[in-house]
Amino acid sequence: MRSVTTGRIRRARRSVLAGSASVSPMTDATNYLQAYDEQLRTDAETPSAVSVTRHGPLRLVTFAGGRGFVTYRDLGGADAEAVRELVAAAVAHFRADTEITRVEWKSRGHDEAPGLHDALVASGFAAGEPESIMIGPLGALADLGEAPEGVTVRRVTTETDVRAMSAMVDEAFGEAVDARMADALLARLGRDDGMELWVAEVDGRMVSGGRLEPVPGTDFVGIWGGATLEAYRHRGIYRALTAARARSALAQGKTLVHSDSTDDSRPILERSGLVAVSTTTPYDWTR
Repeated sequence: MRSVTTGRIRRARRSVLAGSASVSPMTDATNYLQAYDEQLRTDAETPSAVSVTRHGPLRLVTFAGGRGFVTYRDLGGADAEAVRELVAAAVAHFRADTEITRVEWKSRGHDEAPGLHDALVASGFAAGEPESIMIGPLGALADLGEAPEGVTVRRVTTETDVRAMSAMVDEAFGEAVDARMADALLARLGRDDGMELWVAEVDGRMVSGGRLEPVPGTDFVGIWGGATLEAYRHRGIYRALTAARARSALAQGKTLVHSDSTDDSRPILERSGLVAVSTTTPYDWTR
């Protein structure tokens, strides 16, 4: 997921989440998914929210830069008609705020949500590409490797660097440069909510970047927004960027990681012990 939410948890229970060699991958996935639903689908999912309005089970979130976001723990057993009503209410809420220009509805593949896809499409949402929800121990990510020769990995904090990173990530995702994303990142850095921005550079050019989002009061950290320019993929650069973020999180006492991963990044995380527990599909609405 690209949105600066991110992301993305109340106190994690080690007894539920700590994997071991004697536990099957299926058991790991089941336990991780339960923890994800119970601990990650809370207000901690959106630490950078400007405002949050509750409508039934929905959390209708407003972010800086004219962005809306819809999320929830579950849909409370709603049938197809009730789901349509929830979608209509969310659209009406954001349409009434003239500053909102785009909204993401974050769906999860394991939810009971009868008729949700049809209701969203009928209300003007377009489905994005599904991503895998990955959860697992943080430590292994720190051992993914150092930066390849000629590559520098560093944390960025200045406005110039943040805007350059945001533009590079837009390019890597094949999107037009959107200055509002950089504005939102800078606003979050100004609030000092724990988010870190990291980039990899080759010959002084930013070629890969991503966010680190520690979740206060928990063992969790989110690794988000990872993107690498096409010409620099499959060189170990993203692995090094991920390892650097993981080491930073470990230094803060975090032990568990969650991430929404594309087909490109999922194999890297799986080799480090993370488990795909479900999928998430963003549905996007624009004014």
